[in-house]
Amino acid sequence: MDKKRLIVVVGAIALGIILQLLIWNGVLNAYYAQVLTMMSIFIIMATSLNLINGITGQFSLGHAGFAAVGGYFSAIITTRLQLPLPAPILFTVSLLVGGCVAALAGFLIGLPTLRLKGDYLAIATLGFGEIIRVLFLNWKYVGAAAGMWGIPGYTNFLWAYMLAVLTVVYIVHFMNSSHGRACISIREDEIAAETMGINTTKYKVMAFTFGAFFAGVGGAVLGHLIRLLHPATFSMTFSVEILLMVVLGGLGSITGSISAAILLTFVSEALRRFNELRMVIYALMLIGIMLFRPQGLFGRKEFSLDLLTNSKLNFKSSKNRGGEHADS
Repeated sequence: MDKKRLIVVVGAIALGIILQLLIWNGVLNAYYAQVLTMMSIFIIMATSLNLINGITGQFSLGHAGFAAVGGYFSAIITTRLQLPLPAPILFTVSLLVGGCVAALAGFLIGLPTLRLKGDYLAIATLGFGEIIRVLFLNWKYVGAAAGMWGIPGYTNFLWAYMLAVLTVVYIVHFMNSSHGRACISIREDEIAAETMGINTTKYKVMAFTFGAFFAGVGGAVLGHLIRLLHPATFSMTFSVEILLMVVLGGLGSITGSISAAILLTFVSEALRRFNELRMVIYALMLIGIMLFRPQGLFGRKEFSLDLLTNSKLNFKSSKNRGGEHADS
């Protein structure tokens, strides 16, 4: 990790600690703590989906299914197995189990479906998400249609925030590795990537599996926040919300996904009183993005201080050139 990225990571960790101190001291009440925690969970979900849809160029609509797998299997560890472990260790184990089972599901689903492309892949992954939802709806061990109650509330803001930071750091590291560059080459031109000797199926399945792992972790964190899991929580609507964050931020932009997750978390809270109309408003937002900003807020660029400085310099230089033309 280079110096600039290390500074950003340290700054992000420091921000999380400051916010947690404000929560402990009562400056930020329980409502704001809940909103910040949900924001962190959405960052995990959006950046992990961006790994599949934005960086690798696939089109998955099954992220809610992976979150459901992670959430339910994590809750099984903390509620059904009665393991004699301290709460922090038990929660950590449950997160890893939830993420790994979701990753296994992603691997098993990815092998046959990632040979498909475009709309066909979207339909296949959407079908997977619905199959998972129906399975949990009929699995009596986890409550079936009544849902899974009594999940311990291990999730707090600091847990969710630090996991979000860890997710972003890992995905950025993956993007800048040889594996990440192979995934980007698949996104740009899959046929050319195959011609260059890149095993496209291998890297697509790899990205799909990693994305599913972090989606499972996000689902596990969510389950231990709301303390209840129900199949309806992980419907297609949930996948569409996460997809909207990725599209709004810009396919392939991690900072775009983070910004969109933050923005839409607060928009969702503002629209809470219009619960029935929320998805209609989301759909209108998606249409508006496609019409007026199809590349998203950031496109494929990443926000950085260098980008901001260069933008200011370009603006000043263009302004100076405009003044020179006016003088002449």
